[in-house]
Amino acid sequence: MVILLISALLGVSLLALEIFKLRRWMMPLMVMAFLAIIGGTFALWGMNENVMMQGMIVMDAYALRTTAVLTILALFWLLTQHQNIEKTGNSSDLYALLAFSFCGALLMTNFTNLVMLFLAIEILSIPVYVLAASNRSSLLSNESGFKYFILGSAASAILLFGIALLYGATGSFDLYNIHDALMSGTIAPLSWVGLAMILTGFGFKISVAPFHFWAPDVYQGAPTPITGWMATVVKGAAIFGMYRLFKGAFDGAMPHLEGILVIIIAITLVIANGMASIQSNVKRMLAYSGVSHAAFMLATMIIPGFDPQSIVLYVISYGISSLIVFSIMNQVGQTAGEELNNFRGLSQENPFSAAAMTIGLLSMAGIPPLAGFFGKYYVISGLISTHPGLTIIMVLTSVVGMYYYLKVIFAMYQKTSIPVVVEENNKVVLSLGIIALVAMMVAVQWM
Repeated sequence: MVILLISALLGVSLLALEIFKLRRWMMPLMVMAFLAIIGGTFALWGMNENVMMQGMIVMDAYALRTTAVLTILALFWLLTQHQNIEKTGNSSDLYALLAFSFCGALLMTNFTNLVMLFLAIEILSIPVYVLAASNRSSLLSNESGFKYFILGSAASAILLFGIALLYGATGSFDLYNIHDALMSGTIAPLSWVGLAMILTGFGFKISVAPFHFWAPDVYQGAPTPITGWMATVVKGAAIFGMYRLFKGAFDGAMPHLEGILVIIIAITLVIANGMASIQSNVKRMLAYSGVSHAAFMLATMIIPGFDPQSIVLYVISYGISSLIVFSIMNQVGQTAGEELNNFRGLSQENPFSAAAMTIGLLSMAGIPPLAGFFGKYYVISGLISTHPGLTIIMVLTSVVGMYYYLKVIFAMYQKTSIPVVVEENNKVVLSLGIIALVAMMVAVQWM
């Protein structure tokens, strides 16, 4: 409970610092809060019993693992992007919004009631709608925030309607009661409609086809640091919440939903990788790449049994890789632009930035011994015996993914007479991220 209190009070404390003109303490306060949360999760790591709080949230092993992962990603994001946030001139507002969004992200990991799930989604999402449009001088940023708000609100409405229908069919918002109702026998038609609408709502939140169409425009228009937050912490929280819901409360319906999920995953992989391969804007390419990775994350829902190791590893490996890539891309974008041609010759004047982005892209592509390889390996090995056709699609589309990742890498190492020059910041932090991508396999065995 203390962990959640820290996250809830963080946003309020940041607003108080703004009132008392103590902005210089905002960044240190956020770092200390994140470290305190990580320390709290490790202090409770080996507990043998689940702590239920008012029948609404639970602190169990899954909640501790996912809370630690999201906090590590949030801390890594903060260390790599805080200088860019400070340059905006309204850092106090942005820090507070990020803190409230982070509070919603943590609630997505430990809810035991559908009412708490909906509150967590809204606490997570509403600040991000504002953050996407935070660059008020940019027409693309304003368009991004508007699109995200309209489509996100529609998805939330569909999700809420699905929750209401499921309550009407089962008579409870409690996940354990819903689990027992769905496992008891024949599932009522009303329940199927509710489950379909909840799946649709989550499909938008994690951006899988055919609910992915918002992602390229929103990712491209939002400020790059905010895009990094959306692609890692927000998406990771949504997939963690979906995993708890579908592999827990909806376990009785999963045999019937499995076929639908397989179709969604296959279509998402084909569309996302196909569209990413023809993009000339690197930010849009990364948006489609994120859609493809969302399909891999969704595939963990159909791996037999409740073993969160695969989803935890995938989220943290993809998250760290993305944050490294977005950090370098933001530096290039501020200097030259986001088109593929703007990355030409980056290695000539900025070898560290080129090397860091190369490692991040290779991890996202699934090249060993980087963590991204093991993330994909756990998913594919868990599905190969039950869904061989889907695993073949995963492998083939991953090969297509190699093509568009290598396009960026080749551009960075291409010799040119006018190479792009960027200001290299956060070398130490990015180096730690690179080390983590190499050492992730050891960490996941310990988890």
